[in-house]
Parts: sequence; structure tokens; C-alpha cells
Amino acid sequence: MTKPDAINPDHYRKHPSGIECIQITEHFNFCMGNAIKYIFRCDHKGGIEDLKKARWYLDREIQRRENGAEPQVFVSPLTGERQTHRKSKP
Repeated sequence: MTKPDAINPDHYRKHPSGIECIQITEHFNFCMGNAIKYIFRCDHKGGIEDLKKARWYLDREIQRRENGAEPQVFVSPLTGERQTHRKSKP
């Protein structure tokens, strides 16, 4: 029997699409990334409790933005490209 991966456990790799959670969350700020993480794993680990955690992070992000916070800058771990999380209008 193999030992579970403590760094990248199964509940972050079980999505039917084959996408790992980190491939999505690394493109978002902290609060939004955590909300996505908890939604992503809820059916494989924490259930309703994970959805409540996701809601807590979403509420915090909403409050941050309602208080006038600017979008946070993201630096791609793959390319080093700097961008905001807000998409500019064409």
C-alpha cells in the first residue's frame, strides 16, 4: 500500500476533467483561489463544511472589493507575466 501524498492529496486531483486544483487556483488571488479550492474538493473531502469555507472566502473577497480594493496583481508562475485579475474590456 502506498503512502498518501501529504503535499498534493487525492482530493485535489480527483476531478473528472483530469485538471488539478492548483492549475486553476494559481491564477487567482488568495481569497478567490481558496474559495475555488474548497469548492473543488468538497465532494471528495469536506462536503458542506468545505462549501461554507468557500462562502467565507467569497464573502471576504466581496467585502474587499466593495471597500474599493484594486484587483490584485498576479505573476504567472509559468511565464513571469504580470497581470491583474480584472479582464480589460476590448
